[in-house]
Amino acid sequence: MLRSNLLLSARKFALPLTILASALIFTRGVAQTLDKNQRDRGIQILHDVADALRKHYYDPSYRNIDITAKIKTAEQTIQNAINNSQIFGAIANTLEELNDSHTFFEPPTRAARREFGYVMTMVGDACFITNVRPRTDASEKLSPGDRVISVEGHTPERANLWLMNYAINDLYALTALHLQLVRPDGTEQAVEVKAKIRQEKRVLDMTSGDDYWQLVREDENSEHLARQRQAEFGEALVVWKMPQFDMADEEVDRALKVVKRHQSLILDLRSNPGGLVKTLQYLVGGVMDHDVTIATRKGRKPDLKPIVAKKRGSPFQGKLIVLVDSRSASAAELFARMVQLEHRGIVLGDLSSGSVMEARFYPMNDGANNKIFYGASVTDADLTMSDGKSLEHVGVMPDERLLPTAADIAEGRDPVLSRAAELVGVEIDPVAAGKLFPYEWRPD
Repeated sequence: MLRSNLLLSARKFALPLTILASALIFTRGVAQTLDKNQRDRGIQILHDVADALRKHYYDPSYRNIDITAKIKTAEQTIQNAINNSQIFGAIANTLEELNDSHTFFEPPTRAARREFGYVMTMVGDACFITNVRPRTDASEKLSPGDRVISVEGHTPERANLWLMNYAINDLYALTALHLQLVRPDGTEQAVEVKAKIRQEKRVLDMTSGDDYWQLVREDENSEHLARQRQAEFGEALVVWKMPQFDMADEEVDRALKVVKRHQSLILDLRSNPGGLVKTLQYLVGGVMDHDVTIATRKGRKPDLKPIVAKKRGSPFQGKLIVLVDSRSASAAELFARMVQLEHRGIVLGDLSSGSVMEARFYPMNDGANNKIFYGASVTDADLTMSDGKSLEHVGVMPDERLLPTAADIAEGRDPVLSRAAELVGVEIDPVAAGKLFPYEWRPD
């Protein structure tokens, strides 16, 4: 199904993938013997992705890149590949050259699910371990508050952290990573973190009850992690943790019904990767007392309609504070910037990711009886806000930039949420603020 959205898994600040693809670590331990059929399948996947790009990419000049030459280079790389990781890397690199946050290759899922058990986040210009999963190798070697100064010899920065995660989690079947850390006490240490690997079925039989119900459980787990969470503080304040813009209209209405019982709303969009255009429009319409043009679209078609939010009924008119961080992307950034441009409220936190385009995801598959599934996200419109500027590669600078320290992260304190509450006259201790919405891991 095609979804017109501001993609949930937006990529950002594309750096030529060859920087990582050439590193020995990303091919170590994944040696294979590919036959002609496997290479031919790789060529077919490349052509499927290239067809979607040619048909739908918003800029017919492909940002002045010779896309035909890039595809030919990828074909040659695939013909010489020794493993699937190199095939996937060649296809991904073809799209990454566009330097477009919302255009990327989604490779076939692997039979082995790997998890390293930690989360890296940019805080200002530094990269920190912010969450560690219990009972993993990472839990014995990493702690929240550790500053990461290199991953396999590469320095994590705002411009490349997404790329590291994409290569590690999507493209290459890694079993271990080498990190150089600075602990909160200032000591430096090198660690090797091993992935937790769970072997899954290579072929799913949808006539089998076991396989069917396993997919149902995974879908339920995803819905649970993406649920909306709210915390109320009398009539004065409600804090709404919004994990993504992927809500039905009635869900937005239910959340806003709670919001309207309070004098102030803190909308926490930190780590929110974006989502559906219609959810963005519906939410904006619920907090604005007039119609708002969120952004104009620029694409292949000259008559693209702007993204407009219509005022809906009796909107929430109380105080509004929006929280963002380096992982706030796409629709989350558009909402935050709209709040600033319309002088509707205050934005607090860190500079957002700068991943703001409009795209569709094109699902694809190959095979007859046994199918593999993959796809590509392709940008179909650039977005410009009412100030005439795009947020792509720029992001939203908060009205008040607040960054947690290494000690805050280590102790689980949330000074940003605490400060936001202070601005509306409610006292929430940073420790208590950090416990409101604990990080949740996907169940095994």
